[in-house]
Amino acid sequence: QKRVREEAPVLHICYVLYGTRSSRHGRVPKSGILWFRRGQVFHLVDCLGGDPWLGQCFFFLRVSPGPNPSIAKHTLVVLDLRTPSDHHNWQATLQNESGKEVTVAVTSTPNAILGKYQLCVKTGKHILKSEENILYLLCNPWCKEDTVFMPDEDERKEYILNDTGCHYVGAAGSIKYKPWNFGQVMISPCSSEEWTLTPPLCVWQMSFEKGQGVLVGNWTGDYQDGTAPYKWTGSAPILQQYYSTKQAVRFGQCWVFAGILTTVLRALGIPARSVTAFDSAHDTEKNLTVDTYVNENGEKITNMSRDSVWNFHVWTDAWMKRPDLPKGYDGWQAVDATPQERSQGVFCCGPSPLTAIRKGDIFIVYDTRFVFSEVNGDRLIWLVKMVNGQEELHIISVETTSIGKNISTKAVGQDRRRDITYEYKYPEGSPEERQVMDHAFLLLSSEREHRRPVKENFLHMSVQSDDALLGNPVNFTVILKRKTAALQNVNISGSFELQLYTGKKVAKLCALNKTSQIQGQVSEVTLTLDSKTYINSLAMLDDEPVIRGFIIAEIVESKEIMASEVFVSFQYPEFSVELPNTGRVGQLLVCNCIFRNTLAIPLTDVKFSLESLGISSLQTSEHGTVQPGETIQSQIKCIPIKTGPKKFIIKLSSKQVKEINAQKIVLITK
Repeated sequence: QKRVREEAPVLHICYVLYGTRSSRHGRVPKSGILWFRRGQVFHLVDCLGGDPWLGQCFFFLRVSPGPNPSIAKHTLVVLDLRTPSDHHNWQATLQNESGKEVTVAVTSTPNAILGKYQLCVKTGKHILKSEENILYLLCNPWCKEDTVFMPDEDERKEYILNDTGCHYVGAAGSIKYKPWNFGQVMISPCSSEEWTLTPPLCVWQMSFEKGQGVLVGNWTGDYQDGTAPYKWTGSAPILQQYYSTKQAVRFGQCWVFAGILTTVLRALGIPARSVTAFDSAHDTEKNLTVDTYVNENGEKITNMSRDSVWNFHVWTDAWMKRPDLPKGYDGWQAVDATPQERSQGVFCCGPSPLTAIRKGDIFIVYDTRFVFSEVNGDRLIWLVKMVNGQEELHIISVETTSIGKNISTKAVGQDRRRDITYEYKYPEGSPEERQVMDHAFLLLSSEREHRRPVKENFLHMSVQSDDALLGNPVNFTVILKRKTAALQNVNISGSFELQLYTGKKVAKLCALNKTSQIQGQVSEVTLTLDSKTYINSLAMLDDEPVIRGFIIAEIVESKEIMASEVFVSFQYPEFSVELPNTGRVGQLLVCNCIFRNTLAIPLTDVKFSLESLGISSLQTSEHGTVQPGETIQSQIKCIPIKTGPKKFIIKLSSKQVKEINAQKIVLITK
């Protein structure tokens, strides 16, 4: 009689990742939960309760959550060691038998669903199913078959592994560097109890409905029941707070939304970069023009000017293939987490291929028309006149080069700005750029409703401003270009207001008027804004102030009118930081800060703060009021808890100066 051998039950399973254990390929966090990248081999060491025999051993990988895993939907993977054949391109092969341990090599398919998997092992009648047998599967930009494959190693290091970086803010003529700790290595993908994601194309669809999602947007300037957006310096504290409270964190603005999304994408293995466009448009009418209506004093008529131009806007580019589109649209895709417009019923934007944006293919999905208008479009300035009690509209200026300037991101491997405007659009004024605009208008099936105003003599007008120290007067230089060099009179009218970077008016400052005689084909006229006009208004907002000037010039003899707009963001004095080049885990690290107030005004509620991914929490030091010309010193102490090169961000803030940043990288060892 033939004896039937009983199968040995599997008692427990160990995950083993051969080779590097860095965040490039996989990691075992302190929780013991393991994550791998798609298309990568990992090994299971099965500890058996009897003699090893895998005659009837099956591995079940079930995507969680979901009550009904399905092989057809790729949410259930069954691997049979008796046959070397694959299952939806998943593979499992016996590698080694040693005593009661059996090693099995498992390779996931490069297009597997991202998310949380639970492993079950069946040997004969025995089934091992444990909550400890959990693994997480991420995208793999090192795998050529993965839809997020990025061929350049330096770019992979920057856009996947680099956990620090920056955003660029300010104005087109005064770009500022804002350091940011992305901290994707700190937020294990298993931070969420239950999650499953479809392919990378859909990862971007993050809903930011009011009260839902990770972050609440606030552009009012009132942040009493939360944190002012400019105070955040990294993503990890926001994500940790959201995870612990399960409540949306208050508050964020565009760079905070972009920072969070960039962090999440990098954590999932999708290459991502933060991108800033200066003079970014919000075309509410979706007609590829940005319309501004002003009265004869140069004051914006807010109930008519529904379109807006932000001094800057920050979003995220994600790298992926687009198998849903015709050939040619792979690569960088614009994804915008800031809730501006609903797309398919929810607040989300993208992914929009940069190739489509550059070519003006505005109906390529998703939301390409909206992103295209953010960095392109003709800006029209309309003068509203009252004639016999009726409003008359006159186009006084058509600007074709004022939208989407200095599109910026951090350079690969360097702390410097890289201009990527050419990836989004052709050079302004070039034949290709005009052809793209014509192509976009053609796709809209509409003709331009505007025509350039005919000018007999007045050719061009622009306004420049010097870098302005807070508390000092601000000079505006109006540059006029004419066909003639003859002596003429010009009336200059300027309207000035304090606003947010989004264009929202906070306070009217003043109006300036000046009549000058000009001679020569190029002439300059200067308007000076006294500091007294804006100093007292700064306390009205808990945000970085921007001065907007709208200037109208009229040639008296010919009655020709032109207009232009200018924005000024203030410059601040720097402060010095003394911080050791090296430190040790568990040992005191001291940061000395020295600041001299070179401004003409006192600074109140002055505070220094220090933050790093190498320490446990934000450290602060308060200093009250600092008078003009006064020098203060501050000492901040911290204890590093993590090894490696760690970027320390030191910030000075006050009621008048919202933030001055400094940073230094310190090598932390054991």
